[in-house]
This record gives sequence, C-alpha cells and structure tokens, in this order.
Amino acid sequence: MPVQLKYLGRPLGMFTSAVGPLNQITHLWGFDDMGEFERRHLARDKDPDWPAYLKASEHLITAQETRLIRRVELPSLKGA
Repeated sequence: MPVQLKYLGRPLGMFTSAVGPLNQITHLWGFDDMGEFERRHLARDKDPDWPAYLKASEHLITAQETRLIRRVELPSLKGA
C-alpha cells in the first residue's frame, strides 16, 4: 500500500459489505479530473516498487473491477 499512497494520496474511504458478497473491499480514491487520475497512475506504474507490490499481493486478489464515477449535485441533498 505505501506505493499507492505515495502517488495516489490517501483514499477517500475503504469499504466492505455487511450484506451480499463477502470478503471484498472497495477503495474509493478522489481525483480532480481524468488528467490527474492518469498522471498519478502513470507515475505509480513507473515506480520500481510497484511490480514488487503487485507480486506480493497477487494471492489476495481473485477479481478486480475498476469504475470511474463522478459526483452528482442534487439540490435535495444540499447541506447534507
């Protein structure tokens, strides 16, 4: 995780489900725009420690899904 934190910053949150599929974790990372997302990930991918991290954690990952989401401003949630 240190190499992730070095380039991506701290996650907005890490979550696991209480109901439904178990033994899953969701990381939520925030970026100002797609350019920042790409720059940070490219820098991380070039770090010599990144392949070692992937190798050390590969036994923990059985499936992975990446989603890019964006905030929706809803007037009914203002101040919430």
